[in-house]
Amino acid sequence: MRVYGVTGWKNAGKTGLMERLVADITGRGFTVSTIKHAHHNVDVDHPGTDSYRHRVAGASEVVLASSGRVALIRELRGADEPRLQDLLARMSPVDLVLIEGYKREPHPKVEAFRSEAGNPLIAPGNDSIRAIASDIPMDSDRPVFDLNDTSGIADFILEEVGLQG
Repeated sequence: MRVYGVTGWKNAGKTGLMERLVADITGRGFTVSTIKHAHHNVDVDHPGTDSYRHRVAGASEVVLASSGRVALIRELRGADEPRLQDLLARMSPVDLVLIEGYKREPHPKVEAFRSEAGNPLIAPGNDSIRAIASDIPMDSDRPVFDLNDTSGIADFILEEVGLQG
């Protein structure tokens, strides 16, 4: 499966870039799925719903199914967080999986960078970062795109994964 990441520090513009890339790339006719890594507990289920009650009662997995969507919620209950490769293996085939976060994983990535966030670039110490999407001009040994140049960044990613040439 073709994978490409968007990484960066908090408030660097990762999620906005991901959203724009998904819209751009699917608009070109490709199928895209995403994985988002969070450093905090995530809850897509809320107190009072039947599925929440199932989880709280002790269910290891709860599947929510309707005519419009299916969601699988797995409680880790102290088990290790799944590895990225294991998550990818469970996904349905698509043309491209875009991954947000996972800075230390070896898949190729674009680093989102916003100067106002005040964080250093990750790219100098991370060879898996193939390009930088920045809100300011900068010199780098990798391609640098304007953070809002969604089409240019999408072109770069699609060429990198062999979906256009």
